[in-house]
Formats: sequence, structure tokens, C-alpha cells
Amino acid sequence: MKQILTISLGLVMLSACTTKTVHYELAGNPIITHMYSADPSAHVFGDSLYVYPSHDRDHAMGFDMEDYHCYVTADMKTFEDLGVIFRPFEQTTWAKKNAWAPDCVERNGKYYLYYPTDVKYIGVAVSDHPWGPFEDPLGHPLLTIDSPGVVCDRDFIDPCVFIDDDGQAYMFVGQNTCCCIKLNEDMISYDGEVHIIEGLEEFFEASWVHKYAGKYYLSYSNSPFTGHKPEIAYAMADNPLGPYEYKGIILGPVSSGTNHHSIVQFGGDWFLFYHTGDLGIYNHPDIPGFESVHRSVCVDYLYYNEDGTIRPVVPTVSEEKLKNNTAFK
Repeated sequence: MKQILTISLGLVMLSACTTKTVHYELAGNPIITHMYSADPSAHVFGDSLYVYPSHDRDHAMGFDMEDYHCYVTADMKTFEDLGVIFRPFEQTTWAKKNAWAPDCVERNGKYYLYYPTDVKYIGVAVSDHPWGPFEDPLGHPLLTIDSPGVVCDRDFIDPCVFIDDDGQAYMFVGQNTCCCIKLNEDMISYDGEVHIIEGLEEFFEASWVHKYAGKYYLSYSNSPFTGHKPEIAYAMADNPLGPYEYKGIILGPVSSGTNHHSIVQFGGDWFLFYHTGDLGIYNHPDIPGFESVHRSVCVDYLYYNEDGTIRPVVPTVSEEKLKNNTAFK
């Protein structure tokens, strides 16, 4: 009996070790080629990785997104489109326009989709599954540009939700100023206080928080109004609320103009998800600016230095993926 238990324990430990160190080969960028997508939020739920992007419409004339799709992969090569999971303008009474970059997290068997609309509201929708269907549990926004304590002199957008090891959930949000709230256990309310994150040089938008080796990393798109195109910059801290220390650039300017990303570990690899305008340029090189509102989600490996800093990522593109795309032309 003791021998059987020893063998069983060894197999469990070997299985856990194998799962953690599995390496995924990538199949080239962009990863979504049948439609236009941007602002990817990537999360691992169970044995699969899910991507929640915004959806650039075929006939978009600006950032006039209307709905959210969900994509799933088990091998980092094939990303299955699970269809529309939420339509804010049809499924709420208060959202009217601009369904921009979302985020999604899991807690206690429920999935929470956080999304901005009208450049002033942050909503939350709930589902029993990562792919929806999602529903509005509140009947009103979770947070707005006019909520007490919010500091925002531009668009109130780009929610990012991070759940720490102690179970505390945080939502980072905003443009020009990074605001943060502590979400309650129900994930659809908060404690009433708004924290302003310090130490982020040239913060503009697209905040993302992850944890590695006991340190907190807040990455974001820096300002396009300071003499350069938007880059993905980052800072590190010992506490999710900071103060943060600026560290440098993860991703330089991309072909879409805007820069938006997420960082996630899947198996033994870390990945940077981001978008570019490469697909839009390939399909319509004759239309100036088409790539700015017809973007495509991409992914590349992300690596850390021994001191915990992040090595810059060089974006990649697959000519074969571009050639075989079926997106709107």
C-alpha cells in the first residue's frame, strides 16, 4: 500500500511539473485573420487560454466598436472564435456607443466581463462560462468618470482587473491618470475609495497588471503627445497600489498607431498579446488610415532578465497569415 501511494504521489508531482513547463510553439501573426480585432485581454481559465479583444467593424470609420467576441486556444496555434458574447448597446439600458477595450476574470466559478462605453462608463457583465452569454447584473455602470474620487481629464476607458494571491481584486482604469479601485468579493461593487497610481512615466492608457516573482508589474501605453508614437511601457512595485518605479519599454510603436496589450503565462511560457495594423495595410494599402481602425491581434513570447526586468519584444508578422486572411477587403 505504501509503495502504491509513493508511486501515485510521484505521478501527480510529475504531471504537475510537466503541465507547468509545457512549451507552446506559435504559428505566426496575426492570430485572428477572419475579422479585425484589437486591445486583447488574455487569460488562462482551466487548460485553455482565452482572448477578449475589442472588435473593429468591417466598415468602421473610427473607433465605433459595438460588441465583444471571445477566442480560445489550447495550443497557441489555433484560436477559435466562440462568437459574440456581449452586446452592450442591446443588453443594457445605459450604454450607447464606443464599446472599447474589455477585460475578463474568473472568481468563484463566475466570469466577469469589464468594459467601457461612451468614454465615461465602466460596466460589468456576468456569466457562468468564459464564452458567455454575459448579462448586466447592475442595470447601471460599476464606475463612471463622475464617481467620487475619479481623476480623469480625457476618456475614462480601458479597465484591467487583477486578482492578487490574497484574493483581493483590483480594477485599474483611465486615460492620462491611472485610477484604481478595490473590488468587493462579489466583483460587481467596490469599497468606495479611488486610488491614484503614482510612478508611471507618460501614462496614457491601456493599463495591465500582472505578478512575477513576488513583484507587481503595471504596463501601459505611454503618451503619443510627447514627441513619439505610443509604446508599451512598464513599472514595478512591491504592492499593487504602488508606488511604482518606472523600468522602460516592452514594445515599441506598432503599425496601427494605437498600442494596447496584455501579458500572461500559459504553460511554461510568458506571452505578450498586442495588436497591429499589418492586416489592414495588407488588405487596403490604398486607403490611408484604414489600419488605424482595422487592427489585428498578435502574440509573441515575453522574457524576463535575471533581475526581473522585461526584455523588449520585437513584433513579428507572417506573410503567409496575411496572404491567406479572410477578413473584410
